[in-house]
Amino acid sequence: MNASTMNPAPALTVAGTIHFARRGRTKELRAGPAPVLHEPGRVPRVSRLLALALRFEDLIRAGEVTDHAELARLGHVTRARVSQIMSLLHLAPEIQEHILFLPKVIRGRDPLILSDLRPIAAVPDWRRQRRMWRARLERAAAAKVQ
Repeated sequence: MNASTMNPAPALTVAGTIHFARRGRTKELRAGPAPVLHEPGRVPRVSRLLALALRFEDLIRAGEVTDHAELARLGHVTRARVSQIMSLLHLAPEIQEHILFLPKVIRGRDPLILSDLRPIAAVPDWRRQRRMWRARLERAAAAKVQ
């Protein structure tokens, strides 16, 4: 059998992503997608605490944990700290939404901290909470201008 009578091999295509990275003066080939560039800054602590409170509530509802005391034991924190975090769930839904989507903090201290929110969460009337929240935002805006 000679080479002209044989069927040519089918074309082989390999698909994938190759990322060229520079390390010093050399280039490296790395398999996989290019690294994701994250926007600068960090998520405010109160946003993370509210997300944690929502997760805790889901765990309790699903029966995966029994109560705040068990959450405290599992998290190696006090029951009082768990109660402080869970108190964020008493905020009006639109306030919670605003907190969850606060802009990232680029540098310095967070403009809003848990102790700012606890007095608002302690008020059972959501209309009054909204007024207190607006007043808090106005104070923060005024402080930012100065």
